[in-house]
Amino acid sequence: MPVRVLILGAAGRDFHNFNVVYRDDPASEVVAFTAAQIPGIAGRRYPAELAGPRYPAGILIEREEDLERLVREQRVVQVVFVFGPQRALRGRSPDPLAAAAAAGSSDRAPLPS
Repeated sequence: MPVRVLILGAAGRDFHNFNVVYRDDPASEVVAFTAAQIPGIAGRRYPAELAGPRYPAGILIEREEDLERLVREQRVVQVVFVFGPQRALRGRSPDPLAAAAAAGSSDRAPLPS
């Protein structure tokens, strides 16, 4: 059974890393992205045409503020942090990875660019 993944990212880096690492990986199932920097994108879907044949309905794009709910409702096992260096977690309140862990997921270090 594939590991259920939520990608916490912004401004296209999240979509790039999905395409490079997860799109064709049968060991992972990306259930959602969070939206933090592109206004008005939450509530949409990453298109099926870009997501590939494993995602015929596309992939949810949700508000970062809904992270804990998403982890619980989507049974996320792993949250992957893929922000650029300009957006560090330090000093953010609440810390999204801590919130994800509290809701029951593990986390991963940022993926290489």
